[in-house]
Amino acid sequence: MRKWIPAIGVCALLAGGCNRHSKPEPPTLESTGIFATSLAQLKTYNLKDAEIDQLIRLKQAGATDQLCVDLVKAAHDHHHDFSSADSAINLARADYSDSQILEMAQSDRIDILSGEAVTLKLIGFAPSTVQAIIHRRVEGLPTLTSEQIGRLKNTGMSDKQILDLVDQGLTDEQAEAFITKREAMRNHSNTDFVRVRGRKSR
Repeated sequence: MRKWIPAIGVCALLAGGCNRHSKPEPPTLESTGIFATSLAQLKTYNLKDAEIDQLIRLKQAGATDQLCVDLVKAAHDHHHDFSSADSAINLARADYSDSQILEMAQSDRIDILSGEAVTLKLIGFAPSTVQAIIHRRVEGLPTLTSEQIGRLKNTGMSDKQILDLVDQGLTDEQAEAFITKREAMRNHSNTDFVRVRGRKSR
């Protein structure tokens, strides 16, 4: 029996080493700190593993329990799995409120709208202007793209002027024609300014 003692000791050491270097357990929805009442609500949707992974990412990014439940409900109301964690996280990081994020989700267009919505914030519009533009998109009304709106901003148009133009419901062709005209006027004005400034006095 004594001959086996060293071998057993080596095995124990190896086992201890294996335990120290074993992979950590993957996070669960419960480990994110979500409340039991919210878990009970989510279980009624018979979530798939991929949906649970989405919710874990959402909770780890700081989402509230209520937003998680509401986003899952919005997705299932439209008869598909919840898969919009990235869109919701990006919107939250751009300072969109839970109610604004949910409005986009309830329209079933959150993944389509999120990129444009974040860009509008980066352009520097007032929150009320951004909300008005996004609300039109949620309702499916004709609206200029964030790229077009940014170009108008660069020509010196105010938020109100841009909103007035957006409310007209221009087609893409009409919007592009108007923007091109504004840009030409701006470029012409800048050229005249350079000429006057660079003219030598006699």
